[in-house]
Amino acid sequence: MLPVGAYSYSGGLEAAIEVGLVTNAPSAQRWIGDVLEHSVARMEAPLLLNMIQRPDALLNEMFLASRETAEFRAETVQMGYSLNRLLPELGVEACLFEEPSFPAVYAHAVRAWGIAPRQALVAYLWAWLENQVMAALKAVPLGQTDGQKMLLALGARLHEVNEEEPGNFAPGLAILSSRHETQYSRLFRS
Repeated sequence: MLPVGAYSYSGGLEAAIEVGLVTNAPSAQRWIGDVLEHSVARMEAPLLLNMIQRPDALLNEMFLASRETAEFRAETVQMGYSLNRLLPELGVEACLFEEPSFPAVYAHAVRAWGIAPRQALVAYLWAWLENQVMAALKAVPLGQTDGQKMLLALGARLHEVNEEEPGNFAPGLAILSSRHETQYSRLFRS
């Protein structure tokens, strides 16, 4: 995730810290687990699997349309752009979508390298999870041991992510992301 700039995003976590929803390791783990379960696993995961199985500009547009706030949309577009610029340096043609989301470019790389879809999904989810935990370590702040415990507990849930029809209902996350856009002091871009 480092070459694409994921480290600069908290995905709404920083706003949850600002309003006092996340204050310590247990509340950070609960927040990250809830976002995983109610948003990432229900929307990103099924769309990513579909994108891996078939390159389709409509799936990319659907993902972009699913981003509830300007920050969330900017995050996936910036990371998609960065990964798309990196791929040719790694021997993979760039994804040709007009405005590729991060999952669309990731799926493009997965197909190019012949990675099994389920393994690619778990790797994607792990990278997301690790980025969230690192954001919590920086912003709450927490210690490294707390972070490792969160990764162990939440990482065990990644293999349980279903391949259902996409659907996303996380109004609290959307509201906090909107509030983050005008938050006075910020470490992260989202």
